[in-house]
Amino acid sequence: MTLCDTGPLVALLNRNDPQHARCVEVLPLLPPAPLLTTLPCLVEAMYLLRRVGGIEAQQRLWQMRQQAKLLVYLHTDTELDRMEALMRQYADVPMDLADASLVAAAESLGLRVIFTLDKHFHAYRIYHQEAFVVYP
Repeated sequence: MTLCDTGPLVALLNRNDPQHARCVEVLPLLPPAPLLTTLPCLVEAMYLLRRVGGIEAQQRLWQMRQQAKLLVYLHTDTELDRMEALMRQYADVPMDLADASLVAAAESLGLRVIFTLDKHFHAYRIYHQEAFVVYP
């Protein structure tokens, strides 16, 4: 399973996004399973899609979830505490809530592959050790 950040979700569903073609090309190279995102990333994507394409763009994201092409990971209280610690640790980057949610999900689920346009994921570490495998 591949973790998916906000950027690729928006780029895949918005043909006018400068990263659209790049994300469409990368999608078949990812492991053949649904993408997994977090609630903070879903919220960001919904907000950005509304701005660029209205309810129709948001509906395409809902359809990805309904068709099981996109799963949404819900965090536990322990993971929320971990997200706070991660945001403090990477305050100089800085790390936002969506990024922290993806790192916490990776740690909890034992995932390393992430689909993101955010270069910060080259610096983030899973449990302070393992690097992410970043696509594209």
